Amino acid sequence: MSLMFEVAEGGFLDIDVKIFGPEGKIMHQGDRESNGKLVFAAHMDGTYKYCFSNAMSTMTPKIVVFSFDVGEKPKDAPAEDGDANQNKLTEMINELSTALTGVKHEQEYMEVRERIHRSINDNTNSRVVLWSFFEALVLVAMSLGQVYYLKRFFEVRRVV
Repeated sequence: MSLMFEVAEGGFLDIDVKIFGPEGKIMHQGDRESNGKLVFAAHMDGTYKYCFSNAMSTMTPKIVVFSFDVGEKPKDAPAEDGDANQNKLTEMINELSTALTGVKHEQEYMEVRERIHRSINDNTNSRVVLWSFFEALVLVAMSLGQVYYLKRFFEVRRVV
């Protein structure tokens, strides 16, 4: 079994993760993780539970993108001599299928990362634009203040 997750939006992009086995025992526990890829062998049949918790920052909603896969059960039966080529071909197809699934998950992971980085870049860009407008306003105000001050400095005051 494999689990891939990524916190896409919200807060500090961290979340708690727990994986429970069929008997209710915790198989994996992670605190404040922003992403992860977990692969483990299912030691027994049953329902496995994935729990994503946002208990440390309940005021900030988060978006979590995740995917999980359940692989094939390993086969222990010995192959007959006549079916050796067919079994080898089946094994190669299963390996290709597993590799293709891995590539698909990696592509989904990269899409999520790209979305996160685009959001960060857009946020930084808007802050830079606002800061430039603020700087321009300060420069104009300082220039007008200096012109006013110099104009008053060179005025002749007549004392009667």
